[in-house]
Amino acid sequence: MLTTLTLLACLLLAAVTACTAAPEGPAGCPDSCGGIAIQYPFGIGAGCFRRGFEIICEGGTPELAGATRPTAVHLLSIRTAEARVMLPVAWECFNSSGVEDVWSDGDVQFNREGVYRISNTHNQLVVVGCNSLGMTNSQRSEGNDYPYAYYTGCMSFCNDSGSAVDGACAGVGCCRVDIPPGLTDNTMNFKDYNHSSRLDFSPCDYAFFVDRENYTFHTADLKMDRNQTMPVWLDWAIRDNLTCDQAKKKGQGYACVSSNSECHNSSNGPGYVCNCSMGYEGNPYVINGCIDIDECKRPEYPCRGICHNTAGFYECKCPSGSHSADPFEVPCNSNFPLPAQISIGAIGGLFIIAVPVFIALVHKEKRKMKEFFEKNGGPTLEKVSNIKLFKKEELMPILKSSNLIGQGGFGEVYKGCLGGNSQPVAVKKPKNAAVKKPENNALAQNNQFANEVVIQSRIIHKNIVKLIGCCLEVDMPILVYEFVSKGSLDDILHGSNRAPLSLDRRMDIAAQSADGLAYMHSKTTTSILHGDVKPANILLDENFVPKISDFGISKLIAIDKQNTNYVIGDLSYMDPEYLRSGLLTNKSDVYSFGVVLLELITRKKASNSDNNGLLRNFLDAYTKDKRVIGQVDVEIAVTENIELLDTLAGMIVQCLNLDVDQRPEMTDIAEHLRYMAKTSQGK
Repeated sequence: MLTTLTLLACLLLAAVTACTAAPEGPAGCPDSCGGIAIQYPFGIGAGCFRRGFEIICEGGTPELAGATRPTAVHLLSIRTAEARVMLPVAWECFNSSGVEDVWSDGDVQFNREGVYRISNTHNQLVVVGCNSLGMTNSQRSEGNDYPYAYYTGCMSFCNDSGSAVDGACAGVGCCRVDIPPGLTDNTMNFKDYNHSSRLDFSPCDYAFFVDRENYTFHTADLKMDRNQTMPVWLDWAIRDNLTCDQAKKKGQGYACVSSNSECHNSSNGPGYVCNCSMGYEGNPYVINGCIDIDECKRPEYPCRGICHNTAGFYECKCPSGSHSADPFEVPCNSNFPLPAQISIGAIGGLFIIAVPVFIALVHKEKRKMKEFFEKNGGPTLEKVSNIKLFKKEELMPILKSSNLIGQGGFGEVYKGCLGGNSQPVAVKKPKNAAVKKPENNALAQNNQFANEVVIQSRIIHKNIVKLIGCCLEVDMPILVYEFVSKGSLDDILHGSNRAPLSLDRRMDIAAQSADGLAYMHSKTTTSILHGDVKPANILLDENFVPKISDFGISKLIAIDKQNTNYVIGDLSYMDPEYLRSGLLTNKSDVYSFGVVLLELITRKKASNSDNNGLLRNFLDAYTKDKRVIGQVDVEIAVTENIELLDTLAGMIVQCLNLDVDQRPEMTDIAEHLRYMAKTSQGK
C-alpha cells in the first residue's frame, strides 16, 4: 500500500503529465536511444515511464532497467506490445572424465514488476549438444510438487562426430521445441549424461531461447562461444492484475488514456494492452496520442470517386451527374442521355465482335507465359517449399514508375506490398526483361537459374537479404526480396542519405557484413561467391543492421548469354587478379571487402579513375609508418582507440594483397572483426 507521501507524489506527477502530455509522452523526456524509439509507457529518467517500463540509455545502447544482467533492447513496439532483446546462452561443460566441470544457467531476471513474458509465438527453445537434455525453469512455485511452474525442454543425441548436420535441428546435435505462454524469466537447467567419448567434438551443452526466424543450426555450434547472446521477443502488457473491464471500472491507473483508443486483454499472461481505434494511429498510452488517419492521402484506402476524410473513417462518393454501384472499388460513370446510350450500344456491338480476337490473344499470351515458366525452371522450382512463385499479374501493380526506388547495371528495383500483406518487399526487374522469343533464353534452358534459386532458398542469415520468390512467366525472371528500409551503405557514407556514424557503429556494420559473406563462402551446402562486393550492395535496416544483396541470381540474369567471359562487378572494387585471369574466387570477394572497409573508415569513395587514388594513398601511408590516422574520417579520427584503427588498417592491407594466397579467409576476417567490435564497445 502506498504511503500518504508517495500517493501525493504520484498524484502530482499525474497532474503534471495530464497538462503537458503529447503524443510522444511526458514533456522533456528523451524519445530515442541508439536509434531505437522510446515511447511511453516506456521512458528514460524519472517521471518519464510507467512503473515497470523504465529503460536505461548508457553508451548509446538501450537496456531494460532492473535486469540482473545488462539486457540490450533492439526494438520496442507500442502497436504490437512487443520488445526484442538479447539474452545469454546457458551452458555446462565437461572435464576430461566426462563430468560436468563448469556451468552457467543463463539466468536473467528482467521482470521486476512482472511486465514481460517471453513470447511463445515468436520464440522457440533450442538445445545444442550431444547427449544433452536441456530445459527452461520459469516462475517459482512454492508448496507444489515441483519448485517451478514451467518445465519445457528437449534432448539431442549424437552417435559420433559426423551425426549432426548443418541446418537440421531435429534431435541429432540440436533439438528445438515450442514454448508455452506465461514464461517470465531466462533460466535453464540440464540433466547430465556421460560425455567422455564426445568431448573432442561436443565438450559442452547449450540451451537458449531464440527468435524462431533468426537461428539456423550449424555443426560449429557444438563449440559455440559461451558468451554468445541470442535475439528473443518479449510480450509486454499493463500487468496490474486487472482485465480491461476491471481496469476501466477502477479508473485510477487505467493506461488507455487517449481518446479514440481501446483496450484488449493480454494474450500472454495477465493484464491488458492498448491500441488506437480503427481509423486512428499513434500512442494510446498518452493523452491525445491517437490521431485520426487521413485516408484520402493514403493509396491503401481505395476510392474511385471523390474522397472526404471523416473522424475515424472516410467518405467516398461519386460527383454530381455520375453513379457507381460501389465508388470505393468501382469507377463512377456519367448518367448518359439516350443518344449516348445508343452510341454505347454500337460500341458494345463492336466489343462483342472483338471478344473472340481478345480471347485468342489471351490464349496466345498464356501459352507464351507457360513456355517462359517451363524454360525458366518452373517445374523444378515448384517443388521448393520456401520459395513463392508469383503470377505476372501479382507483380504488375508494383512495377510502376512511381514505385521505382533504384536502378543499376543489373536492373530496376521497385518497392511495394503484395496483396493484402502490409510487409513491404523489393521487386527486382532485369533491364532486359522485355518479352522475347522463349527459345533464345539459353540461361533458362540449362536450368542454371533454377539451381541458383534452390541454393539461395536455403540461405537464412540475418546479414543476407532474403529471397522471397520470383516470377517465371516473363523472358528474364523477376525477383522478389525482403525490403531493407535505410538503403545502402553507399548512400549512408556518400549519398543523399548521408548520416553520422560512430566508430562502434562502423565496426558493427563491418563485423556483421563479414559474417554474411563468411556464411556464403563457408557455411552453405554450396559455396556462394558474391562477385560484386561494394557499399552499394550492403543494405541497412532501421537499426543499421547490414544485409548483403545483389549476388548470385541477379548476375546470372544480367549476363549476356553468349559471353562466358563476361566480367561482373564495379571496377573500383574489383580484384586485379580476377581482371587478369577472369577466374572468380572467394579471395576476389576478400579483396573487394578490403576496399569496403577502407571506405568505411575514411568515408572517401574508391574510384577506378586515376589508378584508384584512395587505395594508393592509403597503402603508401601504411607502408611508410604503419599508421593511417591521417587518412581516417574526421568523425572518428578523434577517437582514443587509435590502436584499433591501426589494427583495422593492417587487416585492410592484408585483404588488398596482390598475392591471392596471402589474403585471409572471410571466416577469419569475420571472427577478428567481431572481436574488434566487442573491444571497441567495451563488451
